[in-house]
Amino acid sequence: MDTSIPNGARIYDYLLGGKDNFAADRQAAEAMLAQNPQASQTARDNRAFLGRAVRYLVEEAGIRQFVDIGAGLPTQQNVHEVARSGAPGTRVVYVDSDPTVAIHARALLATDDDVAVVEADLRSPGDVLGHPLTRELIDFGQPVAVLMAAILHFVSDEENAAGIVAEYRRALAPGSHLLVSHTADESPEHVMATAKQGFRMAGTALTPRSRARIGDFFGDFELVEPGLTDVRSWRSPLNGLPALPWVIVGGLGRKP
Repeated sequence: MDTSIPNGARIYDYLLGGKDNFAADRQAAEAMLAQNPQASQTARDNRAFLGRAVRYLVEEAGIRQFVDIGAGLPTQQNVHEVARSGAPGTRVVYVDSDPTVAIHARALLATDDDVAVVEADLRSPGDVLGHPLTRELIDFGQPVAVLMAAILHFVSDEENAAGIVAEYRRALAPGSHLLVSHTADESPEHVMATAKQGFRMAGTALTPRSRARIGDFFGDFELVEPGLTDVRSWRSPLNGLPALPWVIVGGLGRKP
């Protein structure tokens, strides 16, 4: 692990107020904050959206198994913690391609038999879905929630992001759900330019997309109300929030 090179997961950890980051990560994050002082708020809003969606999936949709792809570094209110507050015994597989993330997550979850950490790249659905640990915990003959929170904007069109997500959709049983949150192409250019530079330094290209193209990731899945919205508005009690420079939209789709 070369701590002199910024890391996307650790940049996000810093924006969330975490402590698992190094000087290079903080420098990249601070450059983003200089252009957009509300970047940390955007990160927290995305995390809050994930929490609300998981609660909905457990309490209203009856989901008891989750695959969190691009999980990032463990922080407060992780998926298994939120899910189990409403349904003890819920099974969760965390997936990330970053060895640093896998090390941290395994250390945190070493004593939990219903949670697994898989080191795999979302660009290879077969490696994710067919991993022995995934197969041990997740029954794909039953409804499962696949979570892709703030990760698909790191998969370019040249890498066939739409085709990759379609493979995951095909693998799911009816009643399963797909969560997506994604950077929209609605931000000021200087804000996105700095964000792209920061993640590029971390070896990860950022690809904002239009709401229509983000919506295409759901395919024929039925969008749960209120559909694809700013993550702050999705089933949130807060109304009339001011616009933020960095726009992340999210939604939840159900397989018929």
